[in-house]
Amino acid sequence: MEQALRVILWFGFAALALTLIASGALWWFENTRRLARGVTTALGHAPDALVFDTRNTKAAGLDFSHGDLAILWDVGRHGLVFTFDEIEGAELIVDERVVARTQKGEPRRVLEETYPNASRVVLRLIFADVQTPEFELTLFGDVTTSSVHPKTASEAVQLGRKWLSHVDAVIKRVPQKPVPAQRTDLPSPEI
Repeated sequence: MEQALRVILWFGFAALALTLIASGALWWFENTRRLARGVTTALGHAPDALVFDTRNTKAAGLDFSHGDLAILWDVGRHGLVFTFDEIEGAELIVDERVVARTQKGEPRRVLEETYPNASRVVLRLIFADVQTPEFELTLFGDVTTSSVHPKTASEAVQLGRKWLSHVDAVIKRVPQKPVPAQRTDLPSPEI
């Protein structure tokens, strides 16, 4: 009887240890944590602003001190880091309609509503890059239970507006490249 109790106790400890290890692994490899670690690695330190896609497969992070924006997709397996001068602008799209925009060389199109009944809210980041000219993050619309995502469309619109403000401040902070002077051919002197 004592031997059976000892075996049951060892199996109980083994089950508890496996449960703790599995729980720790699930916590460590949870998508938003993986993406946050990926953005931190890409920027070299924790981002000043971080946003996740509702499917937990994409993220973007801003580093104001060094002037970088990191984007990750495919749960952090792929990503790019852009400097602030490579950022062209951003758009907030609510139900397939651009409701706010900021872009280099254009006045900012401000948000006029909170859209509490929206079914989908998307933030589109626009870059001066041939291979990756834009990057979209769905802020609201897909079913999610993660606490890092907005719970309502109004919260998603507010998050998108905050990111538009960040991008607007960034593109206004970067000095605009001077336009090269137009070459004018002077008439040849008459001889």
